Formats: sequence, C-alpha cells, structure tokens
Amino acid sequence: MRADNPSQQPEDGDCQFVTFSAAGERFAVPMGPVQEIIRLPEVARLPMAPPALEGLANLRGRILPIIDLRRVLGVPVPESSDATRALVIHIGQPLGFVVDHVASVIHASAQQVESAQSLRSVVDAELLTGVIRQPREDGSDDLLLVLDFNRLVHDHFRTQGPRGDAAVQAGGGAPTGAADEEQAADEVRLVSFTVDGQEYAVDIADVQEIVQMPSRVTTLHNVPPHVLGLMSLRRRLLPLVSLRALFGLTPVAADEQQRIVVVGRGDTQIGLVTDTVKEVLGVPRNLTEGVPPLLSRTGDLGEFSAICRLEGGRRLVSVIDAERLLGLPAIQAACQAIDAAGHLHEEASDEDPTMHESAKAAADQDLQMVIFRLGAEEFGVPIMSVQEIVRVPEVLTRVPQTPAFVEGVMNLRGMVLPVVDQRRRLAMEPIERNDRQRIMVYTFGGMRTGFIVDSVAEVMKIEGAHVEQAPDLGEAQRLLFSRVAKIDGGKRLVMLIDPDRLLDHRDRSQLALQHA
Repeated sequence: MRADNPSQQPEDGDCQFVTFSAAGERFAVPMGPVQEIIRLPEVARLPMAPPALEGLANLRGRILPIIDLRRVLGVPVPESSDATRALVIHIGQPLGFVVDHVASVIHASAQQVESAQSLRSVVDAELLTGVIRQPREDGSDDLLLVLDFNRLVHDHFRTQGPRGDAAVQAGGGAPTGAADEEQAADEVRLVSFTVDGQEYAVDIADVQEIVQMPSRVTTLHNVPPHVLGLMSLRRRLLPLVSLRALFGLTPVAADEQQRIVVVGRGDTQIGLVTDTVKEVLGVPRNLTEGVPPLLSRTGDLGEFSAICRLEGGRRLVSVIDAERLLGLPAIQAACQAIDAAGHLHEEASDEDPTMHESAKAAADQDLQMVIFRLGAEEFGVPIMSVQEIVRVPEVLTRVPQTPAFVEGVMNLRGMVLPVVDQRRRLAMEPIERNDRQRIMVYTFGGMRTGFIVDSVAEVMKIEGAHVEQAPDLGEAQRLLFSRVAKIDGGKRLVMLIDPDRLLDHRDRSQLALQHA
C-alpha cells in the first residue's frame, strides 16, 4: 500500500500511519505493528468465544485470530463488501482486525497528533492515543482517531500464558535438531466430529465409545438446556449433552447422522451429541499448535487445547481437552443431574441381579473396539491399534510385483501407504468402490498399512463378560478370529480380530521390500 503522495518522504520526527474506516469513523494506527493487510479469510469458528472473535484463520501456516473491530467498538456491523479488509497487527501475537475499508498510508508529525480526551465520537477516549488533524482545502480539519490497539485488546480480551502440558506438547512450529525431529515423528490420535459445520476433535484415549442416538431419552427437570437427558448404556445411565446447545448454536432435529461421543475421565462419563462423526485422525505434532492465547475475560475457550492444521492449512480442527471440558460448570451441571435424579447411577448398576463378583471382575476387562463391516458381518479391532481411519482416495497407484491382495499405494501426508483390500485378504468376494468404504490404518513393525473395509460402524465398549472364545473353524480362522463378542443381548455377534495377525511375517517382508 502506498502513501497519498509517494514522492513525499517522512521528515525527521514524522510517524507513518495506516488509515482506515469503521463504524462511520476514520481511524489511524501506527505503521510499526501493522504486518500486512489482507482480504477476509475463511475462519474456523470457536463456540463460546467472545462476540468480537470471528474465529481462527490459517495465514500461511500460522494460526491467526480474526477480530471484528466493529463489534469491539459496540456498533452495528454492516455486511462485508469487496472493500472489507483485515489489518494484521502484532500485539504480543499477530491478530487480524476486520475493518470496513483501508484508505492509505500517511505520515504525521508529533505536533499534528493531539489529545483525544475532549473529542466526542463512538469510541471511548480511553481507547485512543490521540487524534490527527489534517487540514482540508476549505480550511476545516479532517480528524483521524488514533486507536490504542494494546489497550483495546487488554480491555476486551485477556492474554494467558502457556496452557499447561497439553499446549506445550502441541506447540507448533518447525522442529529443529534430532530431538525435535523425533518429536515431529510423534503423532496425536484424535476422533474428529462436526457441530454446525465446524470440525472438532478429542484425543482418542478419552473416547470411551461412539454410539447412535437412542430412540428414547429420559428427560430431566430443572437442568440446563444443554442437558438433553439420560440414556441407558450397558447398565449405567449416561447424561447426554448437546454440543450445539452448549456452544449456543441453533438446534436441529435429530437425524440418523447424529452420533454420541462418550467421553470420560476416571469415574466421570458424558455423552456428547454431535452432528456427525468424521474419522480417526493421526496428526503429526508439528501440524498442531496451542490455541492462540487470546481468550475471553471469562476464559470460556479454556476447553480447547490445540488447533490442527491439515491439508496444507485449508482444514482447521479445534482439539477439545476432555479434562477441561468435563470441568466446565455447564458439564458439571449435567453430571450432577444424575445425582439430582436420585443417584440413578447406583440403581442402574443393580439392575442385573445376576451380576456376581466373577462377572464384575470380567467386566473390569472391558474392551474398547472399533466395529467395522465386511458384507453383512461385523468385526472389531482394539481402538488403540487403529492409527487412523481415512477415506478411500479416488485413485490408488498400482505397484508391480506386490502381493495380490495389495490394491496399491496412496499418499498419506507425504508418506507412501500400502493399501490392502481386506475382502481379498479374507478370501471374500470383492465389491465396487463406494463412499461408505474406509481405510483403517495399522502399524506393523514400524510400517504403516491401510486396510479397506466396507464401512466403519461405531466405536464401542464391550464388556469382558460378553466375550468368549470363537469356535474352532480351522487354523487360519483360529489365529485371526480367536474371540467373539455377543452384544445387544446376543442379537449381534462381532468377530474380534487381532490386527497383528492380519499380515503374516512373509507378507510384511514383501511389503517392506516394496516400500523400502
């Protein structure tokens, strides 16, 4: 951006200012902290954020909070136009401020900047460092209000330091040195889901299971509006919390896409009602960074621990810290609803009089499994063995002289991933590719391999008492399917697979040679 008169250079003692308009007033800000001026970027909106915080944008690999200056000033916000811009100003961290129009770069001497205490405008004089008077041809003065952005941010937001161990572990930036290269190879594993079109995720270790919305939810009286009620889940009552209501978003009618993500820490469990569950992600830590320390005065964004930058920064995923989420007063109210309903946890535990000590001991060995389908059959693998679950790409690259069951290879964030057709591996009839198919990624001896399945049904906890040895149908089946789970009162049989046995030693050696 050029000055009004490019040939005129600032004299000694002059300061350069960027001038812009917002809320019907003309403003100026010293040029020094202004890093750049950009068009309005796409943003990932954060629920329960202060009204002025539009969301987070990706600016060349850097997370940039976008703040609407008009909302900060408490004035009506017009619709965005081609002239709307965001001023990127560094105030301890880069922040983008949305304004109506950016005019020019000017310079003014110290004598031209006067006190703003006696000035009447839509802006509190405490937010101004002064006013620039520019003479017009008709003898009047053109007034430019010089905003104090440091004071403005201090008054409307608060800055926090490091956000605990999670933020330190999730810190972004390119790694340097051998130790950092080792850290960059490390990954966080997340379950991602959507709420009102925005994508969120929680650490897979905090996800107990993922289930469909029940046909019946027991409603409770005198509870916050985000508490939908209680559902029965394996002899215990689970409070259901609508993330839409918790985030202050418009409610929608229940549909078959909705899923309940059961999140738990210790003895506390809640069901988070989401619009859809997307996938299991394995994200390198160097693609995550702590949430920008710009938080509301009340700290309502404290439940977010990190932001993941995927697909070259075009996809931003906000990571929810389960421990902080469970500690929110709104969530605590949901958990207390059970106690207010008469300690129903304990009553639900006593529903089954045949639950003797031996059965209780077996239940302590519950299994968290990812359930997938091949044809009409259901199979389960331990959730901690699944590195991630991704969509099948449109094209898989065929590689000569690979085993017959290897469909090809795909690019997974710069890594060559061999992809196996699980149907062929299990001598089942192949099917045509479709949108429901997914690739489940496992690690064998340090090498990742993806397996195509017909669909991923759910993540669920299976009680140890409902698992028994599978019938002996031959050595191959005995090695691969050693156990079977009976769920839904025995109406569903799920064959439990040990992923380490999906490929034998010879198969792994062949794949390793092909991709060495």
